[in-house]
Amino acid sequence: MVSTRIIPCLDVNNGRVVKGINFVSLKDAGDPVEQAKVYSQEGADEITFLDITATHQNRKPMIDVIEKTAENIFVPLTVGGGVSSVEDMKSFLDVGADKVSLNSAAIKNPELISDGAKRFGNQCIVVAIDAKKVGGKWNVFINGGRIDTKIDAVVWAKKAVSMGAGEILLTSMDRDGTKDGYDLKLTETIATSVSVPVIASGGVGKLKDFLDGVNIGKASALLAASVFHYKKFSIEDVKKYLNSSGVDVRI
Repeated sequence: MVSTRIIPCLDVNNGRVVKGINFVSLKDAGDPVEQAKVYSQEGADEITFLDITATHQNRKPMIDVIEKTAENIFVPLTVGGGVSSVEDMKSFLDVGADKVSLNSAAIKNPELISDGAKRFGNQCIVVAIDAKKVGGKWNVFINGGRIDTKIDAVVWAKKAVSMGAGEILLTSMDRDGTKDGYDLKLTETIATSVSVPVIASGGVGKLKDFLDGVNIGKASALLAASVFHYKKFSIEDVKKYLNSSGVDVRI
């Protein structure tokens, strides 16, 4: 049985970790390198680093911050934000990232998924989907949640996997930062539609939300930000709770 992974997420803007609600009203939550180091020591299974304004500001992500982060942790690091070419992916992997997360660029150029997978292997390619309920379906949003592509998130997840994505990082924009729990219907719908692991993201506020993400949402990994940044729970708290509830985690 594969252990459920717990993944703290560092949303980085101008070199600082930030956290907002529904993708807006960003507040400072610390230094990314220091945060990553603490999470690595606390038992995180992986760490995700997303430069959340790189695409919107049309700039490359901060390679120096990524390199320093990678040097200070001993768990896999996924990096995203501003990736628009295979060369961008290579530059991340060269400074110590283990996986690259593609979001807006993959929507604009789906071949980027297959090109990256061919060059670095499917295990290195994560496709991040920011989904929001619009009418009766979930639409994919890009540019940090600013643009509605009108693309159905379930359809896009299947296409991304068919093109070589080794994992889907699924964020519910409706739940992001609200502490109301993961969007379990969205997560379960996509997790049961694709053959690769789905990372649930957006909305954790209490320990039971993590359990529901696995049991109801069928997620393979659970990502959270504010509850870890603001010390509501430690990673150890989450793992002990899941373990005592019968979920296999790496202690």
